[in-house]
Amino acid sequence: MKGDPRLDPKGLIQDSYRIEGITAAECRSIFLDWALSLPEGTGTDEALRRLLARHGADAPDHPMTEVLRAGLDRVAPPRRRGGRRGRFGN
Repeated sequence: MKGDPRLDPKGLIQDSYRIEGITAAECRSIFLDWALSLPEGTGTDEALRRLLARHGADAPDHPMTEVLRAGLDRVAPPRRRGGRRGRFGN
């Protein structure tokens, strides 16, 4: 197996740090592939923290470090309600 079997099974994150001139858009694409390839039961937040500790410390300005940090951010739930209540308030 190429990468860490629990954190980076395909070695995608590791390889992204080795690609010179990689863009943020390419890192987001790699991140999505990484997320889809995680073994069932792997805690995504914990995996992201460990990958950041492993790779991000040596490359704080790398686009993949930025993507991994963004992966830890929680998306706020939408506030608007659908239907009539969302348009008119009651």
